[in-house]
Amino acid sequence: MIEVPEGFAAGQAEFNGAAGAAFCAALPGLAARFLAEWGLRRDGAVMYGMCALVLPVLREDGRPAALKLQLVDDETVGEPVALRAWGAAGVDAVGLLEHDARTGVMLLERLDESRPLAGMADGRAAAEVLARLLARLVSVPAPEGIRRLADVAVRVIEAAPGAAAALVDEEERRLLGDCAAAVREVAGEPGDRLLHWDLHYGNVLAGRAEEGRADRWVALDPKPLAGDPGFELFPALDNRFEGDEVLWRFDLLTEVLGLDRERARAWTLARVLQNAVWSTGDGARRLPPDHVEIARRLLRRN
Repeated sequence: MIEVPEGFAAGQAEFNGAAGAAFCAALPGLAARFLAEWGLRRDGAVMYGMCALVLPVLREDGRPAALKLQLVDDETVGEPVALRAWGAAGVDAVGLLEHDARTGVMLLERLDESRPLAGMADGRAAAEVLARLLARLVSVPAPEGIRRLADVAVRVIEAAPGAAAALVDEEERRLLGDCAAAVREVAGEPGDRLLHWDLHYGNVLAGRAEEGRADRWVALDPKPLAGDPGFELFPALDNRFEGDEVLWRFDLLTEVLGLDRERARAWTLARVLQNAVWSTGDGARRLPPDHVEIARRLLRRN
């Protein structure tokens, strides 16, 4: 039986309330069930992030894999669909080996968790790796049933006035107004590519030689959307944030992905707006300084 880490349980209770607590209570039994059904043996300590618990395992043939357990919600329900689509296209996303639709439990290819892209010391080299990987991911059309950026855009535009009104800083209120105006200009053409939504440096790991991924960087933990690739750029600007690097990274990403810079700018500002809607809904009265700086620099360029 696994022990659910206290940090994971606390995060689930904070973000998912009673459903998160119930999920954590059921995790030991859920893990035991799929270890038995899929013929798996534990092969290391429990790992976890914000949303999922991951058990390193060995399959019956001795090959390493990872058992991923997470709540099924609007963000996670499309993950196996996206992984299958990227796998069929030969894109470097983590391989899906098994999936139980009712519980959302997945058996995934094991990557090298000791080598995240976040550990690459050269920030510009890391940004170039991320850009090339992102370009491959968004080259794939979104399958049917993936949640749509079109719906996200409508919701954030509608919520923008309330989010701005909740802020105590007048400049930040004007900033959100400018973000909303930019989103309205592109909302009518939301795109149809398969988006990862959260491709930051910590969500890219090195592949393993035994899986044929030696010297490959592989994406994991998508929260997939169907939409415009410009909506994908924000995590690469915000993660490992450096104000003076924002425009350099933005130019790199738009060039490698072959994007129209004005549309990409608008969809990046949509991410600032989306985050502001979420944070003010949770009681925040100021925007994170890094979000403010990203929006300022992109708006100033215009």
